[in-house]
Amino acid sequence: MLRRMLLSVLVGLSPAPSALAEGPKIALVAPQTGPFAILGTQMREGATFAARRQGLELAVIDETCEPGSGPALAREIRESGAKAAVGFLCSESLDGGLVVLSEAGIPALSLSVRWKGVREDAIQNGWPFYRMAPATEDEAQKLAEVILRDWSGDAFALIEDGTIHGRELAETLRNSLEERGLKPVFTDTFRPGQEQQVALVRRLKKAGATHVFVGGDRNDAAIIARDAAAENITLTLLGGESLNAADRPVPLADGVRAVILPDEQDQPAAKEAAAELKAAGVEPEGYVLPAYAAVTVVSQAAGAAAALGMPLAQAIGETHVDTVIGPIAFDENHELSENPYRLMEWRGGRFVEPSAPAQ
Repeated sequence: MLRRMLLSVLVGLSPAPSALAEGPKIALVAPQTGPFAILGTQMREGATFAARRQGLELAVIDETCEPGSGPALAREIRESGAKAAVGFLCSESLDGGLVVLSEAGIPALSLSVRWKGVREDAIQNGWPFYRMAPATEDEAQKLAEVILRDWSGDAFALIEDGTIHGRELAETLRNSLEERGLKPVFTDTFRPGQEQQVALVRRLKKAGATHVFVGGDRNDAAIIARDAAAENITLTLLGGESLNAADRPVPLADGVRAVILPDEQDQPAAKEAAAELKAAGVEPEGYVLPAYAAVTVVSQAAGAAAALGMPLAQAIGETHVDTVIGPIAFDENHELSENPYRLMEWRGGRFVEPSAPAQ
């Protein structure tokens, strides 16, 4: 804890990265062609902008996302002379590659990969892998936190659409809540993709439910909200990340809440960088700002590593860094130390901070 606090102080007192005599060369691993090229472009634009602003050299490595591509990609990173690698849209790029990067002492920061197996292998083998994407359990943990805090005195229901994700999310929630003495008054699996859900909302009313977690997609939640209103049944609806999708064909009703990853460009820390990116003709969407933040994390950690004489991989894990998407720090498992999901509310055509305090 003392060393982590010291690293934070050193980062706060260190000069701007552009003023450093020599910063680390960073590899950006991102698709340059193929179906994921648009996401790779977002990563490249954000990382390039940050590297240019901070006086760093960036090596762009094409990520094919093909099975078995990990070792060759890792060797390309090593041969580029990069001291760290960021990006990694696909888990295939890490499979078999992390061992090569570890042997070369090159830490890897993924902006996207959520596959639990990567983390488990990295922990077991001591590979320097860090994940800026949420962990697989983060969504359920935040949902349980919200329900325990906000619905403890309400009659609530857990319903899901029968998909693997919907079913597992609802079951995880149910187990977590019941361990804490909170039981739903109603559980059900509904048929997704229907034009109406009147029978379902009537069953919810009959069960006495006033608050409902919907483990389904956005349109199903929108239909449930619409049909409940038509039946004069008051239901408070809460969903997960799947509600953060296109608002069609049925528009989502104002007041529906969801635990989602907030839009980075709406965050206070992103205001200046977002304005500069837009002025340069870059829309700060998708992976643009996370890639910008990843470069900043490596740059600042490199300064702390030099000051304390420690490996860069260790410094990344022990340094708190203020970035354009907010503070970034990692726990002992190299996951984000703070759950990135937030409770948001649909108002006026977009998800915004809830109308009542709910963080």
